[in-house]
Amino acid sequence: MPSAIPLATYRLQLTADFDFDKAADVVPYLKALGITHLYASPVMKARKGSTHGYDTVDHSQFNPELGGEAGFARLSDALAQHDIGLIIDFVPNHVGVHFADNPWWLDVLEWGQTSPHAVSFDIDWDQLAFRARGGVLLPILGSSYGEALERGEIELRYDPNEGSFSAWYFEHRLPIAPERYGEILRMIVKEADAGGTEAGKRLLSLAARYTGLRRPNRKEAPAFKVELKEIAGSADIITHGLAAYRATKDRPAQTLALHHLLERQNYKLGHWRLASSDINYRRFFDVNGLAGLRVEDASTFAATHRLVKQLVADGKLQGIRLDHIDGLRDPAQYCQRLRRLVRDAQGNTKPFYTVIEKILCEHERLPHFAGVQGTTGYEWMNVITQVLVDAKGLEALDETWRQISNRSPRLAPYVKDAKRRVLETLLTSEFTVLTRLLARIANGHYSTRDFSADSLRQALELYVLHFPVYRTYLTHSGPTALDRKLIDDTVARARAEWFAADEGIFDFLRDALTMDLLTPGRPPHSAPRVRRFALKVQQFTGPMMAKSLEDTAFYQFHRLLALNEVGGDPASKGLTIPAFHEAMRARAKEWPQGMTATATHDTKRGEDARERIAALSEIPGEWTSAVSRWKVLNAPHLALQGNLRAPSATFEYMLYQTLLGAWPLEGPDASFVARIQAYALKAAREGKEETTSWLNPHEAYEDGVNSFIDKILDPALSGEFLEALQTLARRIALLGALNSLGQLTLKATLPGVPDFYQGTEYWDLSLVDPDNRRPVDFAARQEALGSLEAPDWRGLINIWPDGQLKLAWTRHLLKLRNELADVFALGEYEPLEVRGAHADHVIAFARHRGRAAAIVVVGRQFAPFTQGGRKWPTLEGFDATVDISGYTAPSLAGNELPLAQAFREFPAAVIEARAASAIRPPRQRVRA
Repeated sequence: MPSAIPLATYRLQLTADFDFDKAADVVPYLKALGITHLYASPVMKARKGSTHGYDTVDHSQFNPELGGEAGFARLSDALAQHDIGLIIDFVPNHVGVHFADNPWWLDVLEWGQTSPHAVSFDIDWDQLAFRARGGVLLPILGSSYGEALERGEIELRYDPNEGSFSAWYFEHRLPIAPERYGEILRMIVKEADAGGTEAGKRLLSLAARYTGLRRPNRKEAPAFKVELKEIAGSADIITHGLAAYRATKDRPAQTLALHHLLERQNYKLGHWRLASSDINYRRFFDVNGLAGLRVEDASTFAATHRLVKQLVADGKLQGIRLDHIDGLRDPAQYCQRLRRLVRDAQGNTKPFYTVIEKILCEHERLPHFAGVQGTTGYEWMNVITQVLVDAKGLEALDETWRQISNRSPRLAPYVKDAKRRVLETLLTSEFTVLTRLLARIANGHYSTRDFSADSLRQALELYVLHFPVYRTYLTHSGPTALDRKLIDDTVARARAEWFAADEGIFDFLRDALTMDLLTPGRPPHSAPRVRRFALKVQQFTGPMMAKSLEDTAFYQFHRLLALNEVGGDPASKGLTIPAFHEAMRARAKEWPQGMTATATHDTKRGEDARERIAALSEIPGEWTSAVSRWKVLNAPHLALQGNLRAPSATFEYMLYQTLLGAWPLEGPDASFVARIQAYALKAAREGKEETTSWLNPHEAYEDGVNSFIDKILDPALSGEFLEALQTLARRIALLGALNSLGQLTLKATLPGVPDFYQGTEYWDLSLVDPDNRRPVDFAARQEALGSLEAPDWRGLINIWPDGQLKLAWTRHLLKLRNELADVFALGEYEPLEVRGAHADHVIAFARHRGRAAAIVVVGRQFAPFTQGGRKWPTLEGFDATVDISGYTAPSLAGNELPLAQAFREFPAAVIEARAASAIRPPRQRVRA
């Protein structure tokens, strides 16, 4: 039986090409590696062809493309056979919509607000302008609505198996409201000239039977459809009669007929670009095909979690990763419900491992949610990177960036500008919903009715621009003290930039955000509107920050790309070793069971590419000189046209870092140029600079960037540059590998559960998705692992570029972790003092529980000991000693551990030890 709390997890990305059976084949390898829990990407039914699974269309069944229920059963059996637990990635916040595969969404399109599933979607039904009836905007057209209509791209069809009518736009099904079936049948019979036939008479009789408003209604419609499809000859008449709605430019009457029919539906078709300004359903960020779910609705929660509950009850699921927790209206309520569901399913005898995808900004603390052990570990990935970079080198890189960008090396201005851009383009419609709601609240009482809609919009915009984190966590009962302070501070910063007369508008905004407007004794305002506003703002600021920071500013601010990671601070000054120890001691007390990740499916680059780039901070002078030379060598390859420079100077600087991070030591293969070009295209569009973006691609700029990459990576055109790049890449690769081994050691030994992303037990030089989701050669890894039962560390060091060194060290660390399970899972964290001239190059600590202990020593910033990355470090003259007073081990003598002894051949060491006397750990409460 696997442990309730994992010792080590391994993330697999499941797809149609790597399904449940392929995952089952990998299970013996994971067991040999030392993994205790398989951590799978979403397993519920997703959109056909999905490469990630986050576009779930049916939470009640397994994804048939992964093998369905039978395939999952085989995977479950394989896991049980090898005593490995299962954690699944679960998506409570949104579902895939449009197309023709989500039964709930199709029902809402057919029945509108009367659909029992309408409550499951966050739709503002009355927002559509110039429309008598409520509806949902469907921004799915590739051209304007009029053009699509006149080109015949929107087609009315009949399904004889269902007895139903739908409009179709290519692969998108748009059910017709049954209340319009009568007029459709009359039109069809007339067009087919079938009024005198028996089938035609029966069709007209059926149409005439349901008179009055909204008929046939939901109760009557099933019988109507059954009778329709059972009328002999009806299908032929309908096939011919549908010509009455066959729209083309030269058939104005039929085009108008189809238009009038579509205008009377529960939806409104529109060009995809309308989404940013007019969409009226909550989305996942700005993705039109992912609609937000209202899991705060009890029936929606129950329906979407039924399969999860069954898996828990059957003992086939030991943990869950909750995707995008910040998208939920009330995460605290959701986590309470989930814990109750788990307890109902398995009892309260053991904990159920639950982690949340939560991105914490610098110095932000994670709120405590019921049953949650921690996050998926982005914050700890950044802590590790920040302690490994050279802070002195960052100061030099500040100046390099200042010269290249002509801007201050401060991140805040980039984020603020990015937020303005996102407000004006991507999330305008969501922001409009909030400002309208705020204006309605103000208009609800005479004391606030003079706050104009425009003034309220400007005040709320300033608040959003200055909001420093992803979201607050208000509930219906109001804000916590921490959230109240956050709102107060943000309002104060917004007020400081307000140049019009205040007259209490920011006090009103603050009280609406905190729901203090509802305090007894205050002027009465609509309680439902105030609560809806305050809670919806929380769901807005998360996507706002994500699109502005991660998906814009991170692709503009390129001082050192290693720091541009999810949840990170690209302008970080680095982390001192004492500050690192303080963070780890706090973590051991507060979140000892959360994940520690160094790579995920969402990271901006592979974990070893990141550590290579981090090593540039160790040789900033040489790096700056190299860039200066490369810019001169590659200047002839720039695309110059008027004021256009492709790539821009800052983008070119980013490309050089990217090349060093991803450069294969054996030389690039045939796919390398295309991979870099694909990355550059995504980076350029995400950065939204140089007039290109996903909304408005700038063809000339993008072609210029592609051409530049082609030419600088062509040996015939850029031999001198490529030789210089290869020379520096070799050095950076060695320094990066040493960083990576330190990163791996810290991940495996710090408080928390180490998570290994698929394939990263070899060097991971991938780029952002989809590059980091390429197939993994597990057969090669399994074969290599079998030959590493007794590793020859010196031999592996000699061939370190092939990745077997990292694989062997991973298995070694996980073996220790399994042997000292209590020490690493439940033990205390104690910093160890390091003395000597090179003390700042060493991170040393002990993990202990009772008398069992482990001493961990990790080196960092190896440039001085490797001739700047030219050879593997020789540490005979390494002047540093770790004070190990209170610990003993067979290989240790006395109270001091010389680092020259600890490191011998390897840049890190984990030593099993004993505490001189039992250290009684404080009693820890395990979150169930």
